[in-house]
Parts: sequence; C-alpha cells; structure tokens
Amino acid sequence: MNNKARMKKIISILAENYPDVKIQLNHSNPFQLLIATILSAQCTDARVNMVTPYLYEKYRSVQDYIDVPSEELEKDIFSTGFYKSKAKNIKLASVAIRDNFSGEVPSTLEELLTLPGVGRKTANVILGHCFDTPAIVVDTHVIRITNRLGFVSTDNAVKIEFELMKIVPKKDWVAFTHYLINHGRKICIARKPKCEECPIADLCEYNQHRK
Repeated sequence: MNNKARMKKIISILAENYPDVKIQLNHSNPFQLLIATILSAQCTDARVNMVTPYLYEKYRSVQDYIDVPSEELEKDIFSTGFYKSKAKNIKLASVAIRDNFSGEVPSTLEELLTLPGVGRKTANVILGHCFDTPAIVVDTHVIRITNRLGFVSTDNAVKIEFELMKIVPKKDWVAFTHYLINHGRKICIARKPKCEECPIADLCEYNQHRK
C-alpha cells in the first residue's frame, strides 16, 4: 500500500473515531483567534480558554491592544507563560494589522506571515478556521504521530507540512490536524502510546517495529 492509500485509510478510520473534531480555542472572529493562537504557544488550550474571555471583554478592538501599557497586558496574560514575548507580539501584530491591513486580519498566508509573532502554524490555524482556506497545522501531536506512522522522519514542522500536503487529500487538511490532536491526547500519547487500543495500529510503522 503506497503512502497516499495508507493515509486515506487512516483518515477514514480516525474520522469514524473522532467525528466531532473542531478547534479547541474559543473565538468569534479572526482577530480573537489570532490572539488565542499566540497565547497557545507552550500553553494548553484549556488554560488559554480560561484567559481569553476576560481579554475579549476588556479588549474589544485592535486599537485597545495597541493602547494598553505592556505591563498591564503582561499581567492579563501572565498565566499562559512567556507573557512578555507574547504581549510584545500581540501589540506589534496589532500595530501591523492597523497600519498595513486597515484594521482587519489578512486572509492570505503571505500576508499573515508578515505579522510579528505569526509563523506558519498560527497562519494556517487562522486560514483554516476563519477563511475556509485548506491548511495543515503541524503541532507537537502531528509531528509525533506522523513520524510514528512512518510518513516522515523529521521534527521540522515546515518539512512535515509540505510532505503531508502531498498525501493528505486537500478536503481533509483542516480536519486532519484535529484527528491527530485528538488521537495524540487519547491514544498515541508521547511517553507510552496505547498501541493495543489504537484503531490504526495495523497501519502504523511504530507498532509494527515494536512487535
């Protein structure tokens, strides 16, 4: 079975096991998702979701984030970790959105990547969930599981993204990330994967090698 066929079968099985996949970060517009995604770096989605309701209420516009003193914003996002760099990126990204994009979050990968603090992962999250643009988000779960499955042999997120774009059907790009995130949290955990419970074990190189 070639990689495309194996991937198609894996996606089919994961879709059955995780039928209600969706992004975990709470948001109601692209700018809120941008803020939440910046905060999610080295932080759990659950923690971010505890912080953002207050942020969304306090900061209603791009200009609000620009106007607030850095120390105050840092205090508001302190519990998400790396609060100084995150506050700096949020403020700089807000300035760029105001000055370069008329106050609206841009809708293309190239434009999103010009925003401070925004890499391919954050840009793809926004594209896939706010602008209906097919995009594969490569997070730690995706890196771990695609390596275990044998589709890639690198921890380089950009290389993995481009490899996956070749074998994952475009219509499944957004959902694919969520399938792997759910699978990584429940079954294919980092330290000791539950291969005996895994519905795609027969299609996994890691499982074959451990026998």
